[in-house]
Amino acid sequence: MKELPQVRPRPMTWNPDEETLAFLRLVALQNAVEYAGQAVAGSVVGRIMGMRADLRPHGRVLAPAIATAVAEANAFVAEEGLEAAQEELASLAPELLESRPKAERRVGLPDLEGAKEGEVVLRFAPNPNGPLSFGHARGLVINGAYAERYKGILILRFDDTDTVVKPPMPEAYDTIQQETEWLLGRPADRVVIASDRIELYHAHATTMIERGFGYVCTCSAEAFREFRVAQQDCPCRDGTTEVHVTRWEGMLNGAYRPGDAVVRVKTGMNQRNPALRDWPALRLQDTVANPHPRPEVGSKHQVWPLLDFQSAIEDHLQGVTHIIRGKDLMDSTRKQTLLYEHFGWTYPKTMYWGRVKVHEWGGFSTSAMRKDIESGRYEGWNDPRLPTLSALGRRGIQPEALRTFWLELAITQKDISVPLTSLFSHNTKAVDSTAPRLAFVRDPIRLPLKDGPASATLVRYPDEPEKDPRQHDLASGHVLVESEDAEKSAFRLKDLVDVDLEDGVLHAGSRERQDNRPIVHWTVDAALPTTLVVAEDHELHDVKGRLEPHDHPIGTVFQLERVGYAILLDDGRLLMTHE
Repeated sequence: MKELPQVRPRPMTWNPDEETLAFLRLVALQNAVEYAGQAVAGSVVGRIMGMRADLRPHGRVLAPAIATAVAEANAFVAEEGLEAAQEELASLAPELLESRPKAERRVGLPDLEGAKEGEVVLRFAPNPNGPLSFGHARGLVINGAYAERYKGILILRFDDTDTVVKPPMPEAYDTIQQETEWLLGRPADRVVIASDRIELYHAHATTMIERGFGYVCTCSAEAFREFRVAQQDCPCRDGTTEVHVTRWEGMLNGAYRPGDAVVRVKTGMNQRNPALRDWPALRLQDTVANPHPRPEVGSKHQVWPLLDFQSAIEDHLQGVTHIIRGKDLMDSTRKQTLLYEHFGWTYPKTMYWGRVKVHEWGGFSTSAMRKDIESGRYEGWNDPRLPTLSALGRRGIQPEALRTFWLELAITQKDISVPLTSLFSHNTKAVDSTAPRLAFVRDPIRLPLKDGPASATLVRYPDEPEKDPRQHDLASGHVLVESEDAEKSAFRLKDLVDVDLEDGVLHAGSRERQDNRPIVHWTVDAALPTTLVVAEDHELHDVKGRLEPHDHPIGTVFQLERVGYAILLDDGRLLMTHE
């Protein structure tokens, strides 16, 4: 790379000149070209500082300009295309285009730090306020894959200690265990239910208070918020151990009402991150008005742990060695690490991933789906418009497709937006070789076939042409084709014969294809009236047609000729899996 001009910074009043700003734009464009319009400001900053030592003292001044340059470069690629961006960079700074070959993309999951075969313990910890969704599958698949790689243990833990905001759904406990086995091909090695272990969390809270790194706070939420913002200790914090033990016993014995008292972890009100300042560990819940849905728990407890405390204690008790979680939970890691330091424990190794958004689904949450199901907007958790595992399975999405989808994305802290077709491509690979081929003719037209064959033998499994061929009697002298195809003057009936359409009659020609006329799928008079249900744009659409006769069982995924993949439902309808 040719030497770029050096600009001497002016003390105190330094601002980037036009030459420097142009340089920033070029490096941002270089990064956008290398990563197909996904340039990242942090990467561009590092590259700029490595190339221009004179700019290193001015990182804060340059940061906004770099961010703007990155946004403009990504927008250029999105609007003009990658090839145009490459041409632009080649014309302005060919040395930047040639200087950095694109780094090889890592394939698969990275190694777990410090992992030893046979000693790895991982956990997947859903809230059982509904069955598992597409997003849950990520945690289950990746933790399950690591457990298998290291011959470790995978724990399925139900974090069910919130009976108010996200009340558990009793049937979800069994459903989630079944979905775990469906997705992974095996059950979890251990199942833990947090609501069965409240006494253990109480015992650790007692230890925390007796050892002086926890206290019972009776300040109102509003008052404590002011202390936290001002970085001042609340008056409760300085109380003696005896005072806090007495208050704690009062919480357990019903001396306080919900909102009157909360157990806090002493982390210091001088923490830079406000979320870490003496964070709450246990609270009171009105379990008389809102009993736990599990009858064996019900109103048994009034003091319940908050998730950060419960999860931290349970990870220690279960010997969890590695935690893999979303980057939005980094504050949870920081909170729990401070708690572990108090107890003298070693915190598990932690990895993070960014968010994955599927274009077609937009935003779905379990709580929102539950409300919509209860209101009648959706027919149930397996409604094909929903991104639940039960809905995906009902549509014919295979568990191996979900596994390969998530393993291909692997672990990255970048937020990713992907189309649903990406999952569908994995599903095609999973089902294509075993999906029987059938004809489903939409909006059928019955046409006479003159001089055509009396019977047809069609391939059912293209990978095994001799396996169970489809046999059809054409003695009626008629076939069914789609109304749109009936507008063509010449076409080929797939795997049968070339035809010319004249005056509403198909005239059979060569049995071997002779030209490039379009290929049309068809079926016989015996085809059954069938409805194909298509989930699209959050709506269900019924497509009427005729389905080729068959004797395949319910749940079979077919490839419908020229239509796509669909699964046979128990009521005889077809549900579109994907095109």
